[in-house]
Amino acid sequence: MKTITSTTVDQGGYASNETISTVHPDILHSHILIRLDGPSLAALACSSSHLHALSSEENLWQNICSSTWPSVNHPRLQKIISAFPSGHRSFFSDAFPFLDLQPLKLNVNSLTLPTELISAVDISYRNKIVYSKVEEMETSSSWFLCSPFRVDLLDPKDSAPTPIKYFGGSNKVDTWLKHLEENLTLSWIVIDPSRKKAAVNMSSRRAVSVKRHWLTGDVQVRFGMVMGGGGRRGSSRELVECGVVVTCVGKEGGEMHVREVSMVMEDMEGKGLNGKDSLVILEGVMENGRRKKGNGNEGKERYEEFGERKRERKERRQRKERALDLVCISIGVAGFVTFWSAMLFR
Repeated sequence: MKTITSTTVDQGGYASNETISTVHPDILHSHILIRLDGPSLAALACSSSHLHALSSEENLWQNICSSTWPSVNHPRLQKIISAFPSGHRSFFSDAFPFLDLQPLKLNVNSLTLPTELISAVDISYRNKIVYSKVEEMETSSSWFLCSPFRVDLLDPKDSAPTPIKYFGGSNKVDTWLKHLEENLTLSWIVIDPSRKKAAVNMSSRRAVSVKRHWLTGDVQVRFGMVMGGGGRRGSSRELVECGVVVTCVGKEGGEMHVREVSMVMEDMEGKGLNGKDSLVILEGVMENGRRKKGNGNEGKERYEEFGERKRERKERRQRKERALDLVCISIGVAGFVTFWSAMLFR
């Protein structure tokens, strides 16, 4: 085995391509590449053509995807991902980055709506998976297209146990809820199996809000992704929210169970979108939506901004309604006075 005793470093502080190329590929693979996460491996691939070739190996990206999202180990998903242009590397580049909040130009006539969607969902607590599910959904029926869009992963009678201790006491409940917000994460990847490159993560990763029902004690952990809805500026569809709610139950000191995991789509007035409108937005995001790096708080920041814009919109609508009511009342009073004045002077 060749021993490297020195490393040539250029003025920028990086090892030269000549030095890297002298290291046997097996050593790079077994001691460096397999230890990197997805973003680090992608960054390394940009440093040189030699490292790009080594970092593009399918087994590296397959291992990264499997460890990041255990749900993708589902046999059907593995078959679908293998058809992507660069396999698991393409899937990671689609599913890992955050969606950029940009207006979407949606042309319903030019979009081919999918007849099926597959959801790959993973819930983690302190970076350890507590629940995974692959949900296949038929989307071509008239019932789906006309009904409110909603995806439920658990049957109402079922629940999934977690290692999280349920705390329902009133003394430190706020601290416990804050703990859940910081340590419970969710990934919800939507895949169109009819296309060769169509996957997008619809979750904020970290919770945007955690609330406990004052009567039942149920805990609702909400994850949300805000995106362009294809509507004109100022309309209710300018922005839409894809909201995921994880409802948890339990008894004091016992294990917390996940009872509900559901996804809905809502506009800026809080109205649920139907299946067809939701499919149009999802296809537009998959095809034209921009991806970008984001921090762990970006989802919550967007959600809070979206909530503020919803409140402002509601207040403007209420002011308009009050003004309209005042005009109607004024016209009614004027008409009433005019009528009785005419009657008195006959």
